[in-house]
Order: sequence, then structure tokens, then C-alpha cells
Amino acid sequence: MAATNLNPAGRSPPGSQAAPRLRRTAWFGLRNGEWALLAAIAVAFLLTGLVDSNHSYFKDPWVSLTDIARNTAMLGIFALGATVVIIAGGIDLSSGSMIALSGTVCAVTMLALSPTEMMGLKPVASVVVAAGVAAALLTGFLVGTLHAWLITAVRLPPFIATLATLVGLRSFARALCESATHAITPTKSALINVYDPAFKAVRENVWVPVTVFAILALFTWVLLTRTVLGRHIHALGGNEQAARLAGIRTENVKWFAYCFGAMTAALAGLFYVANESVAQPMNQGRGHELNAIAAAVVGGCSLSGGVGTVPGTVLGAIFLRVIIDAVSKIIKTGADVYEGLIVGVVVVIAVTFSQFGALAKGGRRLLPGALGLCAIPTLSLFAGAIVSMTAGQNGGIATGVGSLLLLGLLRVWESRRDAT
Repeated sequence: MAATNLNPAGRSPPGSQAAPRLRRTAWFGLRNGEWALLAAIAVAFLLTGLVDSNHSYFKDPWVSLTDIARNTAMLGIFALGATVVIIAGGIDLSSGSMIALSGTVCAVTMLALSPTEMMGLKPVASVVVAAGVAAALLTGFLVGTLHAWLITAVRLPPFIATLATLVGLRSFARALCESATHAITPTKSALINVYDPAFKAVRENVWVPVTVFAILALFTWVLLTRTVLGRHIHALGGNEQAARLAGIRTENVKWFAYCFGAMTAALAGLFYVANESVAQPMNQGRGHELNAIAAAVVGGCSLSGGVGTVPGTVLGAIFLRVIIDAVSKIIKTGADVYEGLIVGVVVVIAVTFSQFGALAKGGRRLLPGALGLCAIPTLSLFAGAIVSMTAGQNGGIATGVGSLLLLGLLRVWESRRDAT
């Protein structure tokens, strides 16, 4: 029983009857759900190009692709860390705050070592840049260690432990920024400008974050699918008690998972500083932890643990960025207002579709009893309101009425299915 749980992502041992079935569902290294996600990305590109009044994807595709590639890489770097944590059966809500803290630590370190150059917006020595980068990554390791200690030694639930650091790390980063600038510069400030040529080169060359993302994705894939540690991570997420009885040192596996998650967020923080030419702990990376979790979940990770793939997370990150870019292309003014809403809706839809198979096999209903009756108008009003705010009142009314009819038909179909 324990040996079965040690197989990653629920795979059966070689030679079992289930093994051929899994091989048939993976074409060219991608599973059915990942191929569907790839198709959804292509459809989103095509529809955005058609609906966008400027037709940016068709007239100037390189600029759009470059922007999507840069943002996807920055999101994907710490989404890979979130994937490892989720597969291990945990959750990390602090990656957005970790981005802010790592960028601040890097900037503060550079300011402390080269105050004249930093205040004069001049280049600093390469060793100073290296020290800032090393300090940021070390901070990620220390935060990951803190998470592992809170979860394994203090026995806090992962949600509570990382919720505390979600709030605390950003506040600490702001206090650190203001304290350092007050001590080193003439005035106290909540941000530190970074204009070193090394960071400028990263900002101007999109292939730097993309290459780092690709290398990290390959490393994470090898780790999860080709190493003993990867099997232990899957086993821990699948059944922690069975993994412990099988002799796995679960505390050390959790330590690695949370350090990996925090250090990937710290690495992403460096790219955010380079991209924005400033370390600004108040707003940098705010809310991005949910995007990382969303990319992993859309890519097929189960929040119950034990299930998830690197290709799925990579495609999930691309899909989210394509959708967010599509919103900005179509809505244009004030598109950032709808970003969180779009991400939330996409995650719910993706997870719902992933559950359709289980719902059909188990005979469960999406709209059961009185709760289902109340959910139908609620969902219809919500869909109509979203379309009204983005596409106009007429479109909102049509969407609301259409949703009401479709959900009503689904309710009737479920009732007749149960009756038979």
C-alpha cells in the first residue's frame, strides 16, 4: 500500500494494467488536459486578435509576443515554486510579499555597499550587484526555512503560517526600506531606484527572463520526475502518513519544498526590480501569489496534493498571461481593474471542467436541490454583470438571459438523469 503511494502523480508500477492507459493519454509528453490548455491558448490568441479594435496581434505581433513572454516568464518562475509546494501537499500564500522583500533586500544591500553611486543613479561594481542578488536569494532560503519550521515544529497549518508571512513580509520589507534610506540617504523613502546597467540589460532583453524560466522549468521537471526527492514530494502530497511509514523524512521534504517556493519567488523579485527599475515594497508583487497558485491549478495541480506537472504549470502561466493581455487589448482603459476578476473566474472554470469526469462517474449534480435553484440566478446575474461592465448593457442582458436558460436546462437534465 505504501509502495503504491510513492509513485508520482498516482502512476502505477511498471507492468501493471493501468500503465498502458496512462501512456496512451500522454502524447508527446503532454496529457489530454495539457493539450486542451494549449488549444485554449491558441483560441484565446485568435479571438483576441479578431475582437481587438487595433488588431495588435496581427499588425504588430512581435511587440505583443515579447510582452507576453516577459510577463509569463516572471509569473512562471515563482509558479514553479508554488507547484512544488502544492504537489507536496502544502500551500504558500506569501510569494507576492516574498517578491517585494527580495527586491527590497537586493536594493538595500546595493545601497549600503555603494551609497554614492546608488543615490547618484550611477553604475555600481559587479561585486555589489552580485552581493545584492545573493542577499535576495539567501532571504528566500531563510523565509522558506521559517515556513518549514512553523509547519513541522510549531505544527501550524500551512495556510495559517504563510498567511502570516503574506502580511508580515511586505510590512517588514517596507520598514526595512524606510529604515535603510533614513540611515544612509538624506531622506526616508518607501522605495529605492535601481538604474544599474546590469538591471537595465535584463529589462531590455526579454530572452534573459525567458531563458531563466526555461532552465528552471527543466530543472523542476527533472527534479519531480527523475529523482528520488521528486518521488518523495509526490508521496508526501499523496499521503503523508503512508510516506512517513515508508521511511521518508517528511520534515526534510517539506523544508526543501518551502525553500524552493520561497527562493523562486525571491528570484522573480529580482526580475521585477529590473523590469520596473525600482524596489517598491508597498506594491511590488501585490496579489501575485494568487496568480502563481492559479497557474498551477489551471495547469492541473490538485490542491489536495500529490498531483501536478511542470508542463501543466508552464501552460497555465502562459494561459493566464494571454487572458490578462487579452483583457487589456479589448478593454484598453482601466483593464487592470478586471485582472483579479478574470483570474478568479478562469480558475473556477478550469477546476470545474477538471471535475466534470468525477461528477459524471459519481452521479453528482452541479445544481442540487434548493441550493442549485438559488445558484442559477446568482450565476446568471454575475455573468451578466461582468459582461455589462466590459462589453455594454445589451451584451450583459443577453449573457444573463442565456446563462439562465443554459443553467435551467442543465438542472432539468440532471433531474431527468437521476430519475432514470
